[in-house]
Amino acid sequence: MAIHMQPGPIAYFEGKFVPVEQAKVSIMTHAFNYGTGLFEGIRGYYCADEDNILIFKLKEHVDRFIRNFNILCMDIPEGPQRIEEICVEVVRRSGFKEGVYIRPLCYKSELSLGPKLKGVESSFCCYVIKLGDYVDISSGLDVAVSSWRRLSDNAIPSRAKCTGSYINSALAATEAKQAGFDEAIYLREDGTVAEGSAMNIFMVLNNRLITTPPTADILLGITRNTVIQLAQEELGIEVIERPIARTELYVCDELFFCGTGAQVAPVRSVDRRMVGNGEPGPVSKRLQEVYFNVVQGKAPTYRQWCTPVY
Repeated sequence: MAIHMQPGPIAYFEGKFVPVEQAKVSIMTHAFNYGTGLFEGIRGYYCADEDNILIFKLKEHVDRFIRNFNILCMDIPEGPQRIEEICVEVVRRSGFKEGVYIRPLCYKSELSLGPKLKGVESSFCCYVIKLGDYVDISSGLDVAVSSWRRLSDNAIPSRAKCTGSYINSALAATEAKQAGFDEAIYLREDGTVAEGSAMNIFMVLNNRLITTPPTADILLGITRNTVIQLAQEELGIEVIERPIARTELYVCDELFFCGTGAQVAPVRSVDRRMVGNGEPGPVSKRLQEVYFNVVQGKAPTYRQWCTPVY
């Protein structure tokens, strides 16, 4: 799903806060030519009771962001605390009082030629946009197994949100939509399930929650980790990380995607085969309810996951 962006008026670019229309790169920028960028997607939820925006798991997103610098040989002067402060500040300066999406990026900013990583200068920037639901989270999605395969960790690692690697996501999502589906599910080269085009996947089978493991060429999702913890602590459901066969998607009781964009999005059919009774199942709906209570700051046990902006 393409989002028509309504950006905040201020971005962080080249070490300072500037009007968003001034935050531009040259056509000679290394990242523009070779896709050598790394990003995070972070949601902020508006809490009407507090008249505040709560940024969900900001520290965890920044931690993943910085850990993945090592994959792309990146080094910038902004440390983790400063990046957190910048994310909060771009939202604060936006003045938004609704759901937002924060996009911090580290990119090879050098004006140089050659597809390499080591020794190429990196820079950091950040902007914010308004964002509601990225996909339908109420009635259930109709999805298809893609003919495109998920990138291998030994080719372009999916654990890092590399800008260039998202052509893989675009190919699968576009194929699915052109065929009349809402979303795509990737298989790995060995034929087992990886994830959606830009979200992790869970299935419910025999009262257990099953998801693909970290070694299945997936993004190690912040929302994925949240769902696992909430399922165990709040619903008392056993969670298993293991390989998933394609045909298990056809016979499971429930299926749903999760991610910063997708949130918790039930799936009602795969390859035109009904999942369960063709409607969002009880586990999916209960996890949705718990998840939205948490991200909106209504669950005291998990309040530390929410960073207030104003």
